[in-house]
Amino acid sequence: QVQLVESGGGLVQAGGSLRLSCAASGRTFTIYAVGWFRQAPGKEREFLGTINWSSGSTNYADSVKGRFAISRDNAKNTVYLQMNSLKPEDTAVYYCAGSRNYYRTYDASRAYDDWGQGTQVTVSS
Repeated sequence: QVQLVESGGGLVQAGGSLRLSCAASGRTFTIYAVGWFRQAPGKEREFLGTINWSSGSTNYADSVKGRFAISRDNAKNTVYLQMNSLKPEDTAVYYCAGSRNYYRTYDASRAYDDWGQGTQVTVSS
């Protein structure tokens, strides 16, 4: 099993930036991909992007492409979500998730086995 812990959330003004971290522990060698999701009050969980654990290749949802970027530091077993040009509608709880299986795509929640507890991001106008 893999444990994931997010950090870095907080309050930021519109137009600002935040970097979230997702620290993985446990059987990290079993990870195929790490994804980022968010969920705003009253809304469904939304896929943001994913990174291949070994190759570092990334894939993003159209809604955040160009503003958000995912990277990883394998030595630290940590994945990052850099968020720029933040908007009030980016306010949500942000989650990272790990997949221990190979899929052609990782844009669905069901592709992921392990989830972090979430970190709140609030963007003020």
